Order: sequence, then C-alpha cells, then structure tokens
Amino acid sequence: MKHLSKSLEDTNKIASDFLDSLEPIVRATIVALQGELGAGKTAFAQEVGKVLGVTENMHSPTFVIEKIYEINFRNFKYLVHIDAYRLEKPARPDDSGHSGGESELLHLGWRDLIKEPENLILVEWPENVAGIIPEDARKISFKFIDDTTREISYD
Repeated sequence: MKHLSKSLEDTNKIASDFLDSLEPIVRATIVALQGELGAGKTAFAQEVGKVLGVTENMHSPTFVIEKIYEINFRNFKYLVHIDAYRLEKPARPDDSGHSGGESELLHLGWRDLIKEPENLILVEWPENVAGIIPEDARKISFKFIDDTTREISYD
C-alpha cells in the first residue's frame, strides 16, 4: 500500500494506520524502515512515537544506536528505535558469521530484544544488519519525491 505524505500530519496519520495493522506475535515485532538519507524514516519513527504517547523528544539514535521508550499500546510495553546507519558492513563476516554492524547490534543485546513480545522495534538502515533481521519483519519503504513530499509504502 502506497501513501503520499506532504506534511508531518500526513505522516502521523500513516503511522497511526500502520500501527493499527500490527498484532503482537510470540516475539518482538520488528519493523525495517528502508530508504535513502532524507527519505523520512526518522520523521516516521518520531510520529510513531507520538501516536504511542512518547513524550520525550525522539531524536535519531544515530550516535547511540538505540533508544528505548516505555509505551502502553495493545500488548506492547517498549518502543525500541534503532539506527544502524553508522554500523558498517565489512567485506567479510567475523568468526560468528556476522558482519561488523550485525556483531555490534548483537553486542547491544539484539537477541534479548527480539525475544520479548512486548517490544516494538523500529530499525532504520536495516540493510546494514540484514543478516540478523528476521525474514518476517514488517518492511516500510520511504522515497523522497520532493522537498515536501515522501512516498511511504508497506504491505
């Protein structure tokens, strides 16, 4: 389903509609936010936070990699916002079979995060950690159209 957003209000409505489509599963719900720099991934994550009642200012966690916010939405208790932009993909995997970015995320407790069904996890730049993103993760694609318009697509 493709949506056009021409404002933060539009993005908020799209985020709300997307959240309405989520059903908690036996482990964390993972949402991969895909798109080029400036395509609207962080703005979408911020609007998801607003819909979920996050009162903190949700800056992109580019330098800290992840931020965790308490929420109360259906059976979700935590919104985990991960920005994998700075997690580099080396030419070859380490001894564990994971690339550098994946190994870094694993060291930050990725396995524990994804076990918990009360976690809603948004991952920006999922291609940098593709080897540890589950196949059934929800995917949202963002496309820059012009200075005020973004295309947001999800199934």
